[in-house]
Amino acid sequence: MEEAQQPIAPQPSQPSPAAICPQCHEPVLPTYYFCPNCGKNLKEPPLSTSVATQVGIYLFSLILPAIAFLAIKYWPGMKYLRSPDWEKKQIGIVAIILMAVSTIALVWWSIVWFEGFLAAQTASSGFGALGY
Repeated sequence: MEEAQQPIAPQPSQPSPAAICPQCHEPVLPTYYFCPNCGKNLKEPPLSTSVATQVGIYLFSLILPAIAFLAIKYWPGMKYLRSPDWEKKQIGIVAIILMAVSTIALVWWSIVWFEGFLAAQTASSGFGALGY
């Protein structure tokens, strides 16, 4: 005679004992990036490789020299460059190349503008006519 098997009731998912927020000591799921109780950053979310993210990084890399590297600590290209994932690393490489090209273009434009400014000042002051 076979014993009738009782259906097993699903157990509510309990967070593992190791999944405790270090800030508020509330239980959290291992998949959480932030504590739902206090907002503490538990782990870094994965880097996005969406087209919109790439366009934002590339545009930021192009304008970075124009803001005199004040926002370098906010530049996401370095996180992508240090990523072990090759697809994300490529985004970082392109961002660095764009930043280098933009820096070279900005320096070249500054030199050309300064030379034109000096030429205009020299011509308007009369030094050019005297041969000085």
